[in-house]
Amino acid sequence: MNFVELKVECDRELSEILIAELSMLNFDAFEESEIGFVASCEERQWEGEAVIEVMNRYGINFQKSIIPKTNWNKTWEKNYESVKIGKQVYVRASFHDPDPTFEHQILITPKMSFGTGHHDTTSLMMKKQLEIDHKSKDVLDVGCGTGVLSILAYQLGAKKVKALDIDEWAVENSEENFSLNECEIEVLLGGIDLVKEFSIYDIVLANINKNVLLEQIPAYVDRMKPSGILLLSGFYESDIDDISALADQTGLQFSKSDVQNNWAVLAFKKP
Repeated sequence: MNFVELKVECDRELSEILIAELSMLNFDAFEESEIGFVASCEERQWEGEAVIEVMNRYGINFQKSIIPKTNWNKTWEKNYESVKIGKQVYVRASFHDPDPTFEHQILITPKMSFGTGHHDTTSLMMKKQLEIDHKSKDVLDVGCGTGVLSILAYQLGAKKVKALDIDEWAVENSEENFSLNECEIEVLLGGIDLVKEFSIYDIVLANINKNVLLEQIPAYVDRMKPSGILLLSGFYESDIDDISALADQTGLQFSKSDVQNNWAVLAFKKP
């Protein structure tokens, strides 16, 4: 399975619009930067004419390349560093030495999945998780990537953790990482619609892009218990008002927020 990768240069406002457009054309992975963003999808889902029509409509040029399915371990090992979240969490790969001074040790095999702790949104989520009581709680991790947030939830004492991702590589990588960390966590290939249980989760974690969150927040709320906590990231500080407005419409109560290098995390509570 190969991937199509698009490199797009544009300003941040147009970047958000184009990401929203491309997310409707089977693109499910986006990495934003100061000069634009990179989008990718499976080659079998590439809709060339539709993509060209979108780009022409906004007068944007792009670079397309085909990325073969690859295990990125060897590349990562050259520059992959361990991650420390305060003095409590140590995220490392197998080629890093353990550090017993940290209460929570998480072993991650880095592949093509998002969520190694290096990105600001992942570290923001983990910092907020440390502030939440997970003991004996049911946790849902939407868009789990490597599964690092699920693993931390499990180590923090969660009774049950369910993880979801629409990417086959992410599910495969999460399964491997759950095994490495001796975690009993269910992981499913698919989106929030796979979760049929309603009003059952004490904590819902979602580190996804803004447009997906704006579409799915009501579905997260449906699956939360009263007094449940929703922890969100994957968006910029400038997007906080949009996310908060929708959360307010669903009846959620604002709890906490934090910002790191223009990325944001928000915590809400269900009454």
